[in-house]
Amino acid sequence: MNAFPSDRPTIGVLALQGDVREHVAALEHCGAEPVLVRREAELAAVDGLVLPGGESTAISKLLVAFDLLEPLRARLRDGLPAFGSCAGMILLASEVLDTRADAQHLSGIDMTVRRNAFGRQVDSFETDLDFTGLDTPVRAVFIRAPWVERVGPGVEVLARVPHGPAQGTIVAVRQGDVVATSFHPEVTGDLRVHELFVDLVRKSR
Repeated sequence: MNAFPSDRPTIGVLALQGDVREHVAALEHCGAEPVLVRREAELAAVDGLVLPGGESTAISKLLVAFDLLEPLRARLRDGLPAFGSCAGMILLASEVLDTRADAQHLSGIDMTVRRNAFGRQVDSFETDLDFTGLDTPVRAVFIRAPWVERVGPGVEVLARVPHGPAQGTIVAVRQGDVVATSFHPEVTGDLRVHELFVDLVRKSR
């Protein structure tokens, strides 16, 4: 995607744990100015934020340790556009099942998410998903992925598993300017989900 310099939104990638580098590369390719976010001042300077895949309980502990949990909750309440993939989806949920009692979440989307719902690392899989806003299916990679068990009335379902034992399960959602996917769009080379998010951030500025 080509963009004029003035159209390059500054999008942070939460850089506490997880696949940060892949999201940085994807955002840069899609015409954004990616920056790493580890401190409150860095969070305050971004137009949007990506919460990467990784280990959701570890990331939640690091949000507390780096004094980022409450500032991030506040920015989300104030309308910060955000995109969470896999662990990022878990963090953005308003309710998380099968997680540790001390795990924190951000309530960026009114949804209930079940952690590791698709199974362990050995149960990882790929499939093609119809995704709202995209003309052709997106290749989705699921790695110890969550799924969405409930969405609130203001949440749009963007994608569901098309077949197999989990057919119909919700794996991508949007509420306002906050998007979440169970899968990892940063690892396949198909960057259309990132393009959608970058466009969303541009329009929100």
